[in-house]
Amino acid sequence: MTPLAPTSPQQAPEPQHPQGTEPRQRPQPQSLSDLFWSFSWLALQGFGGVLAVVQRELVEKKKWLTPSEFLEDWAVAQILPGPNVMNLSLMIGDRYFGMRGALVALTGMLLFPLLIVLGSAVLFAAVSDVPQVQGALRGMGAVAAGLITATGMKLVAGLRANAMGAPVCYALAAMTFVAIAILRLPLAWVLFTLGGLAWWWAYRQLRALPTPAGETP
Repeated sequence: MTPLAPTSPQQAPEPQHPQGTEPRQRPQPQSLSDLFWSFSWLALQGFGGVLAVVQRELVEKKKWLTPSEFLEDWAVAQILPGPNVMNLSLMIGDRYFGMRGALVALTGMLLFPLLIVLGSAVLFAAVSDVPQVQGALRGMGAVAAGLITATGMKLVAGLRANAMGAPVCYALAAMTFVAIAILRLPLAWVLFTLGGLAWWWAYRQLRALPTPAGETP
């Protein structure tokens, strides 16, 4: 009988690949260290407005997610309790390395920004009344809004393959904009009404899709 080769206790578990893909078909985090430093770099770039950065890093540069997968994961992350990007880091870390990956990705997201926030709070207390500092903060807010708008425009193309259909997606996006930006309705109301309507329509469309055996469920 051939003896089994010893297994290193430091060896990372085999990553779990997203459904519908094969190993080596797409880039993926190679180790827990890669996962940690990737999310640390992402967090440092996206300080104060991470949506634009997380899409560019995970979809355009690293290609760990396709635009459609990013839209789906980001939608789930938004409805879960807690910050969106934290939820997304937990989902991606768990997907490739299980619980250890989720904790490592979350640590990467929190560690260095936490140190920067503590240091900035000490410095800001001394200069918070300076007009130039207040103007700089308002300018940063305008830049963050522009980045988020640009990212949203990039992701519009991913809606074409959505099960709900592109016209329905566009209509829901327009109604959400009107409800939040113009009518100033509470976010929770918009989420439960329009989100519930979108969930029902997506469920109806997915139920109508044929099964692999050619039968409708």
